Amino acid sequence: MRLGLMLGYAGRRIELPVELVQEADRLGVYALWTAEAYGSDAVSPLAWLGALTQNIKLGTAIMQMPGRTPANAAMTAMTLNQLSNGRFLMGLGLSGPQVVEGWHGQSYAQPLARTREYVDIVRQIFRREERLVFDGRHYQIPYRGADATGLGKPLKSTLEAAPDIPIYLAAIGPKNVELAAEIADGWLPIFFSPEKFDDIYKPHLEAGFARAGNGKSLADFDIAPTVSVVINDNMDICYNMLRPFLALYIGGMGAKGRNFYNDLAGRYGYEAAAAEIQDLYLAGKQGEAMMKVPAGLIDEVALVGPRERVKERLSLWLNSPITTMNITVFDIETLRTMVELMAE
Repeated sequence: MRLGLMLGYAGRRIELPVELVQEADRLGVYALWTAEAYGSDAVSPLAWLGALTQNIKLGTAIMQMPGRTPANAAMTAMTLNQLSNGRFLMGLGLSGPQVVEGWHGQSYAQPLARTREYVDIVRQIFRREERLVFDGRHYQIPYRGADATGLGKPLKSTLEAAPDIPIYLAAIGPKNVELAAEIADGWLPIFFSPEKFDDIYKPHLEAGFARAGNGKSLADFDIAPTVSVVINDNMDICYNMLRPFLALYIGGMGAKGRNFYNDLAGRYGYEAAAAEIQDLYLAGKQGEAMMKVPAGLIDEVALVGPRERVKERLSLWLNSPITTMNITVFDIETLRTMVELMAE
């Protein structure tokens, strides 16, 4: 298992941890990942940091597909890949209906079919074997709708072919996980529990590999979850540092009945707690919602506690099928400690 570094997205202001990223690059960390929600985008910070590093891979986790046409996303990926001398990792995802329809102004209907078509178009552009023509249910290239001018013509990227740019998909639900295993090179899970892998994820990954054919398996598929790490002798401090983030997602990232993170917590066995967190959060009682996040759930999806406790629990991850652990850390010392623990 290798280490990645997840930066996430910015709040009110973008404050990039340049020293942390450069230290990760110096220490041989595999990849750096940036994200986007409905403020800062994932690409601009990644390009900035890419210019300040030498070897670390540069990944988007994720670029929101509804915010870019497949061709625009492919152009961005090919450009960053050339500028970074082949370091780019393309992480794609749909986000959720509140952001897709409320921010991007796009339909969230049939997300699996949209994702399949999107990735197919991107891969065609990467290969650059012929001019782009696509006749799908959601994408038609050239466009030929009722308001088309009729002047569109098939084109081919002016950049040289880049067929080997890895494509990752963010996925939470069973069908999305299966699709990621089928059509992507890697999977970007959030709130991943190595203890629940066999029951919650393995059957869907195997179903996706089977649909892909050609012997595809875990051996050639990168499972790259985001894992928060807090090293501190005071367990209450550790748990409380992560409760706001988990409460936001479980309670506030999605409408009641359509919150994928809430559903995931339920599948992990925390259904009652997830429901209570959501009720409190949506009622404007965010502080109370945060304190309802179970310590047990935090331990399943994060690494917290004194150094020796983190080392002990790290073994669960090392013995799981994940291949890249994208850690979220709050200081350089934690990053260095994790690199040391991985080497022990």
